[in-house]
Amino acid sequence: MPDMTESVADGVATLTLNRPERLNALSQDMLRDLHAALTRLGSDDAVGAIVITGAGRAFSAGGDVKDMPNRRHQTFEQRIERLGRMHELPQLMRRLPKVIVGMVNGVAVGAGLGLAMACDLRLAARSARFGTGFAGLGYSGDFGGSWLLTRLVGPAKARELYLLGDMIDAVAAERIGLVTRVVDDTALADETATLARRLADGPRLAYGYMKKNLNAAETEPLAVVCELEAIHQARLGLSEDHHEAVAAFAEKRRPVFRGR
Repeated sequence: MPDMTESVADGVATLTLNRPERLNALSQDMLRDLHAALTRLGSDDAVGAIVITGAGRAFSAGGDVKDMPNRRHQTFEQRIERLGRMHELPQLMRRLPKVIVGMVNGVAVGAGLGLAMACDLRLAARSARFGTGFAGLGYSGDFGGSWLLTRLVGPAKARELYLLGDMIDAVAAERIGLVTRVVDDTALADETATLARRLADGPRLAYGYMKKNLNAAETEPLAVVCELEAIHQARLGLSEDHHEAVAAFAEKRRPVFRGR
């Protein structure tokens, strides 16, 4: 069985982490397949939104702890190279013009939490649980989690979650801004599909520029963001999607966006 499966329906691509017997711990094959799939889907006109989820009862338990003893022979340089390859994934997810929805169906820990945080939106099952998990392994953190968590929940809460390593439930995660919405377990798949289809039917071109604006807003001064907004808004003003939206408003109907 592949470590990741892919399906596409109604303009929505679903990537499923597929090591349920290991709580979808991240393997090198899984990371490679995720990177390849996201790169390809980012320029696929048939896909308007992407969902990432896990098979079985977990989203992802993060690094494969059972495999860690096999890395003892690796040199410092080899470890840096392996982590560098892994860290290409969250950066790619933020750059991707398509909206990525994390369907967190169970535990999300360590790099698994990082993967969820790199998504643009996160819907969580009520039974889902979240944790950094690194302190318990004598690690400091990876997958861009320090950066992502600080921006999602603030520096004080990020320090608490990293240094103490406590697990939190989905309700607490929603309260601190870690997840977008909590959904009953039985409704999670349907709610995620509805949201993803809404995004796929939406102004895809505008979403891509929105992501660029929001990414810049996290690190750049106001003047830089204003300049970017002006450039992107002017570009979208020339798009077919904008003209369609204006016409639909005048005609009192829903716009039909085509991503151009």
